[in-house]
Order: sequence, then C-alpha cells, then structure tokens
Amino acid sequence: MQAPPQMVPPQAGPFAAKPVDRAAPPMFQPPRVGPPPVAPMRPPPTVGPPLQAVRNVTIGGAQMESHVRTKIAAEMQQFLPERSLQDVEVLRRDYEKLRISYELQRAIGAELDLDRLLEKILERSFDLLSADRGVILLFEDGELKPRCSRAKRAGPEEFVASRAVVGQVVKEKVAVLSSDAKVDPRFSESKSIIMTGIRSSMAVPLLHKSELLGVMMVDSQNPNAFGEKDLQLFTNIANQAALFIANAALAQHLEQEALARARFQRLLSPAIAELVVSGKLELKQGGEPRVTTMLFTDIRGFTSRSETMRAEDIVQMLNDYFERMVEIVFRFEGTLDKFVGDEIMALFGAPVSHPDDAVRAVRTALAMLDELRNFNAERESMGLPSFEIGVGINTGEVVAGYIGSSKAMQYTVIGAPVNLAARLCSAAKGMQILLSEHTWGLVQDVFEVRELEPIKPKGIAQPVRVFEVLRER
Repeated sequence: MQAPPQMVPPQAGPFAAKPVDRAAPPMFQPPRVGPPPVAPMRPPPTVGPPLQAVRNVTIGGAQMESHVRTKIAAEMQQFLPERSLQDVEVLRRDYEKLRISYELQRAIGAELDLDRLLEKILERSFDLLSADRGVILLFEDGELKPRCSRAKRAGPEEFVASRAVVGQVVKEKVAVLSSDAKVDPRFSESKSIIMTGIRSSMAVPLLHKSELLGVMMVDSQNPNAFGEKDLQLFTNIANQAALFIANAALAQHLEQEALARARFQRLLSPAIAELVVSGKLELKQGGEPRVTTMLFTDIRGFTSRSETMRAEDIVQMLNDYFERMVEIVFRFEGTLDKFVGDEIMALFGAPVSHPDDAVRAVRTALAMLDELRNFNAERESMGLPSFEIGVGINTGEVVAGYIGSSKAMQYTVIGAPVNLAARLCSAAKGMQILLSEHTWGLVQDVFEVRELEPIKPKGIAQPVRVFEVLRER
C-alpha cells in the first residue's frame, strides 16, 4: 500500500483540525516540553439543534463538476513501538488515531444495530468536523447505496455526490478533498463553465482489512471549509468507523445464522441443517422435481382416545412421542415435513438425496415401532395407556420446495405419490408398515415383506399392490 505523503506540520495543537465545542475534551493529551501551562477556563459546550436526515442522496447528479484539491492514500491503523518513534509528526498522527478511536468508542459504545451505528458515526463526525451534511454509502449486492445521511439544517436537503470523486475513492482507495459545484444549465452552451453553489467536500473509503465496505462523505457550503489536516482527521474517523461497521455486520450475520440454524434444525437433521446454514446446500424456493420417499405415520384410534383424556395429558403424550420419533427420522438423515395432529410426515430424498433413501425410510419405520414399544412399556409402568401407530411409505417423483404465502413459507413436497403414501398410512393396522409397489421394488433385497391384497385408496382410480414389511434380512 502506498505510504501517505508528508503532511505540512501544524502550527499548533494536535495534528488534526480542532473539533468544535460540542465535542467533549479528549482524554489523551499530546506530549509537552517543560511544565504544563495552566488551562484556561472553557465555557460549557453548546448543544445545537438535532441533525436532520437528508431526504435525497444521489451519486453523479446532473451538471456536477468537481475539482480535486488533495488526495491521500488510505493507511492501515498501525502504530510503531515507542522506541522507534523519532519523527514528531509520526507521533502526532499516532496520537490523533488514538484520540479518534477513543472519541468514537465513547460515543458509539457497544452498538451493534447497523442503522443506529451509522447514525452515531455521522453525529460524531459532525462534532469533530465543520461539516454541513454527511452521508455513508455502503456496498449492497455489489452496488454502492446510501445507508445514512444527516444535515445540520432542517428542510428538504439534497446531497449530490460527484460520480468522479466517488469513483476515484472506490477505484484507488484514496481519501479525496475536492471542491464541487453544479453547472447552471442556462449556460450549457457557453464555452466557459459557470458554476453555482460551490462547496467543499471530503470523501474517504471505509476500509476493513483491505476490503472496501463503502464510502463516507461530508460537505460544507463554505468552499474552503476543509484542509489537508481535516482530510487526515476524516480518514482516521473512517478507519475506526469501518471497524465498527464490520463488527456490526459480523454480529448481524452470526445472529441470522443462529436463527437460521435453529429454524432448519426443526426441519432437518443437524448435519443437513449445518450444510444449509453454511451455504453448501441450497433450499430452492420455486420448487424442483425430486424422486422422494414419503413416510407417514399416525396413531391408531387417536380421535376416540382423545375424548377420554385431559387436554394436558394429550399434549404431554404427543410431545414425548414426537420427540422420540423425530430423533429417529434425523438419525437416518430424513427431513421432517410436518406434524398434522397426531400424524408425522417425513421425507427421504428432499432436500438431500441418498442412493438408499427408500431403505432409510423403511429402517426409520422399523426403528419407530421398536421405540414405540419401549415408550409403551414406560407408560404402562406409570399406569398410563399404551397406543399403536400405522406407517405408510411410497416413492415417486414429486415437486419439492418452499410453498406458502410471503409471510409463512414451508419446505414440503406435493404430487400424487404423496397422496398414495398418506392413503397407505390410513390403511395400515396398528404396528403395521405398508409399502407401495414402487418402494417395494427398491427395498425387496434388504427387507422381508409379504404382499397383501390390493387396496383401492380413496381418490385413486385403480387398485394398488401393497406390501407389509416384516423385518430386515
């Protein structure tokens, strides 16, 4: 990275421009030679009107002319060891970096909400610089967009950022001090450029570990409001601001990732949920055709049973039952589609496919029956009634994806094979697993089955062959 050019030493005071009175006195003081002078009495800071939002921020407005007065290379926030400091100007710059870091940290604190963070950064910038307006532009989807803007005066303000200046900051990663003006369109045919509303502006890159997060700009209606010291000060502000912005973005990303992980872990096995959260597996919203094995199970006689049980007991029983059954689905890397009353719908092959999805589904069903026997033994030991379930499994091509409204989406599958799996579940007796002919063809070498009489499920025109699973070979 190019080293910053030698700056003109200031005549007095710290390296940067003197802050306005609203800023609290800095904690750190520059080194002095000899006894410290007696500090003069300082009037209390005056509090001006609150900053106003700029209603319209554009880049490269019509008839914008810019004259670049100064530019400096962005430098990393680095400090030399004390024994290596021989140049007083390096000491001044390091002091100013520390001062800005302290001032911003004190003003911002542990703020992690990005919008509030940007507002605080601009507010503190107004305290440290004699600016009239300010804007922070951040990259979103590869495009630079205004995220926060403030002005000292109320009213329908407009902030027009020079496209040339912004482009130079983005391309070269340099801080730019310029004089900008709008060309009066009435003189567009004149050979000389007639400019109105001349202003002084500064634009600095928001760099974090060489990554360009955005651009921060301030301007003043005074054409000579800023100098090189102000540009260096603004660069130090931007360096610290970029760190805060990166931390806020990271915190937001981690929070969203945690929420996504919690949401997907209710639907998918933990291993698959982690793939989705990390971006290694994409769940498509529009729907896609997938060969999937559907498993349905429900409790036999649940409706009549619930009439004789207290609601609290029913909920407790279902929660205990679902907890055990879902754990088995995830063990075989299936996907929990939904609960419907006492019914469980699980998928094998969506969103992740395995060569043996049908075998996994049948093994899940057998494990469910074994676990239910254990669960019933526990209930009977406590004087509670036992119950049985029926299982139906079918395999076929379905449409898998997110389905629902804009406010409530659910990953599921739809198609005729889903309906047949549900019908097989309804036809199954207690502790019975029924397979369709398609699924039987995929698992017949792994499980012992027996063919039952064909059934004619509701909504299906022709009778279908049905196979009962006995055991694994």
